[in-house]
Amino acid sequence: MRTDSSPGDLPAREHLPAGSAGTPVLDVVIPVYNEEKDLQRCVVRLHEHLERTFPYAFRITVADNASTDTTPRVAARLESQIPEVRSCRLELKGRGRALRTVWSASDAPVLAYMDVDLSTDLNALLPLVAPLISGHSDLAIGSRLARSSRVVRGAKREFISRGYNLILRGSLQARFSDAQCGFKAIRRDVAQVLLPLIEDTGWFFDTEMLVLAERAGLRIHEVPVDWVDDPDSTVHIVRTATDDLKGVWRVGRALGTGSLPLDRLARPFGDDPRDRDLTDVPGGLARQLVGFCVVGALSTLFYLLLYSGFRTFSGSQVANALALLVSAVANTAANRRLTFGVRGRGGAVRHQAQGLVVFGIGLALTSGSLAALNAATSSPAHSTELAVLIAANLAATVLRFLLFRAWVFPDRRDGTSSTVVAQHTPAAAPPPYDNTCDNAHDNIRDNGYDTDGFRARDAADRTWGDATVQLQPVRPYDHDPRDAR
Repeated sequence: MRTDSSPGDLPAREHLPAGSAGTPVLDVVIPVYNEEKDLQRCVVRLHEHLERTFPYAFRITVADNASTDTTPRVAARLESQIPEVRSCRLELKGRGRALRTVWSASDAPVLAYMDVDLSTDLNALLPLVAPLISGHSDLAIGSRLARSSRVVRGAKREFISRGYNLILRGSLQARFSDAQCGFKAIRRDVAQVLLPLIEDTGWFFDTEMLVLAERAGLRIHEVPVDWVDDPDSTVHIVRTATDDLKGVWRVGRALGTGSLPLDRLARPFGDDPRDRDLTDVPGGLARQLVGFCVVGALSTLFYLLLYSGFRTFSGSQVANALALLVSAVANTAANRRLTFGVRGRGGAVRHQAQGLVVFGIGLALTSGSLAALNAATSSPAHSTELAVLIAANLAATVLRFLLFRAWVFPDRRDGTSSTVVAQHTPAAAPPPYDNTCDNAHDNIRDNGYDTDGFRARDAADRTWGDATVQLQPVRPYDHDPRDAR
């Protein structure tokens, strides 16, 4: 996605290199609320699985969402007994708030989370995070709706889940298959730029994160999972569904008005270092051609309908001028948004003014064609007029694309070149991990967040460092037999 501003703050994806181990590669967050019965079983089982199968250092963080039972004591006991376990206490409820707090303060380059009921088979954990470690993808999600997934759940939850995903596809044009599976991972460098754009602090947090990432062109990897429904789940389905629908409306409105700076999440062209050295390569030419052709075809049909309508009460020249003027304004607006990815109101008046200049050129071309036709025959047939206008509009369309691309919506990435060359500088060493939520809140507040809403006050001016660290395999692979359900 491109706007008149910077092409994005994210560097090209890099494979996390193997080296000396220090910082955990993976931080798995388990958000809990009144889970005193299941917490210990979940953490112990997850820890044993990671010790057997995960080849890098890891951490398990229990994020307590203002529990009122003995969950905090259970988490503290697990932290004292298992070196890789940390606990974090929040005084406000909300799964999204818990994930935002821990992910924002974590120093691990790969961040994940899973539900405490462990409904998802843990054998999918390594395939989930491997594309993020390798640099292939930005986010990864477990999908219960993939063809090879094996799912055991009731008809009611099946219907709600599929219905919700249909709503996302129809309203927000989402292409990922499963927004609600509590089994996701994200690269830390992506999370640092994406989290300030997410408003929700509850169950809709996942969906909002995925929709914004997908709209920004980030790569989302899907992993088919085996999943068994937890019959004792405490999720309030009706209230959660209502909140989700409100979130869909809010995000859809924000995307429609262009108020989200998604261009900040854009990756440079090509993640291979050889691609970053290419010069004079037009960015997004194929996509722009497809978008322009679609908009052009619709604009031509719109123009012909307008011309036929205006022709009933005016001459051919007047009808052509009016039809071309109205369709030109609509064409410029559509190309601005859909073809060249310009969001928001900035520069809209200037773009329309330049579009009218392009309209004038098209008007001269089509009017000249009509004048030539009228000179050749005194009473041309209506079908002949339309045929001449179609040919003239095709020529004007090619010229319009070239002028739009080179003049109206130029690629202003550096001010000197249309190619972005990623500049990599060594990132400062990340601070030691702080396992207290009080200090996590302080760290987030110092970076410009509100700890209740976590809205970035200076997100547009802040540049995040690269979270890549030197990694080293610390445990051999070991076969993990499937746990009995």
